[in-house]
Amino acid sequence: MKLQQLLSYTRKAIDDYKMIAKDDKIALGISGGKDSLALLYAMHGIKRFYPIPFTLEAISIDLGIAETDYSRIRALCESMEIPFHVVKTQIGEIIFDERKETNPCSLCAKMRKGAFNDRAKELGCSKLAYAHHKDDVIETLLMSLIFEGRYHSFSPVTYLDRSDITLIRPLIYVNECDIVGFKNRYELPVFKNPCPADGYTKREYTKDLIKKLTEENPGLRERLFHAVTDGPLPAWQKNPQ
Repeated sequence: MKLQQLLSYTRKAIDDYKMIAKDDKIALGISGGKDSLALLYAMHGIKRFYPIPFTLEAISIDLGIAETDYSRIRALCESMEIPFHVVKTQIGEIIFDERKETNPCSLCAKMRKGAFNDRAKELGCSKLAYAHHKDDVIETLLMSLIFEGRYHSFSPVTYLDRSDITLIRPLIYVNECDIVGFKNRYELPVFKNPCPADGYTKREYTKDLIKKLTEENPGLRERLFHAVTDGPLPAWQKNPQ
């Protein structure tokens, strides 16, 4: 996928769901994975020509699990003139050493989000941006059905009342396979998640299940995605132009 295509998908999501308001300061969650770096490229590109002015801050949450070299990401942010912040935490030590969690992902995600939200508020940000893409939307729908027995997926725009800040997901129209192509084409400075639980989650199980079902039922992914965008979830109703 070329940058122009990434920007087109991102612009459509932003416009469809009115994700940006005048003079927003948006905190980008940068994990170091391909998705968050694609988000960085997308929002930097959109900022250059979008008719509504906004600014960006990039934030990485360091779990304290292993020594991580952020120099390439920092250099990329500097080339884009986007301030880059690393928040050092002891999340890994708390979860794996102190609490010895056998199913750590939920608690880890909650703690990471808390640290990210706090830093974004300190920086005066009005919005948070996560790098969830189309595959994440579909996987969340199936995970909710399989493991919780409810019809649910996350929303394109969510107001977090406890933090008094709004979360946006500008990559919801982008396929994960296209992000892989984008990563390879532009040689994104990706580094591997140091978490010892990485790759052994319910989401990985659901991803594999969708892959198998799609091989047997071509077009399934798109049908599942439209079941979210055109379904009964109020937050997915597109705002009028």
